[in-house]
Amino acid sequence: MAKGDLSRPSLADDLYFVMHDDVTGRPRLHPRLAGLGLAAAVVGELMLAERVTIELASGQDRLYVTSRTATGDPLTQSVLDQVVAEPQHPVLTWLVFFAKTVPAGVTDRMIAAGLLNPPSKNLFKQQPPVPVSTNTAAWPLARLNLAVRQKQPPAAPDDVLYGLFAATGGAQRALWEHDPAFVAATIATLPVPLRRLIVQTEVAVGKAVISRR
Repeated sequence: MAKGDLSRPSLADDLYFVMHDDVTGRPRLHPRLAGLGLAAAVVGELMLAERVTIELASGQDRLYVTSRTATGDPLTQSVLDQVVAEPQHPVLTWLVFFAKTVPAGVTDRMIAAGLLNPPSKNLFKQQPPVPVSTNTAAWPLARLNLAVRQKQPPAAPDDVLYGLFAATGGAQRALWEHDPAFVAATIATLPVPLRRLIVQTEVAVGKAVISRR
């Protein structure tokens, strides 16, 4: 993604692919956890494009708008507009809120971009969207697996992708090797605001897991 350009976003799309089977489209994670991850990824897209950042205020991480320049993408524009309208909420609140709507937005965006086929229906239930190209769907996870295998931190923004995937609990389920120390080392290379986004995602996921028990 070019800096400042959100007309062709990729972080949330890549996270969607790593959280779903590249052939069947079936989810690898519980929908609540996947939703939180996708919400964080869309916020991450805005951060990478220098529209928002995260700063500590009154003991809480908060989103701050750094540019109101149009994103060129309806999904990220909607998220940006809501943060502009209600800047008082902490990041954790935003993640929980966006997790309710962003997953459908990401799916619709990927269908429109030709990355996913529309979901089909059988007699009993709606089937998940299936990737148009298995190779395209498998590539984000393959990049992460290669980085872990070679012990070389992924290139940005894949280091954000890796951090968010680990925060949702997906890394230990889908990667060939799950190395918490390597995850920590990779996240440590990120700018502080992006590290805080990953931390808040992990907090939100932890709360969601506890609430299910």
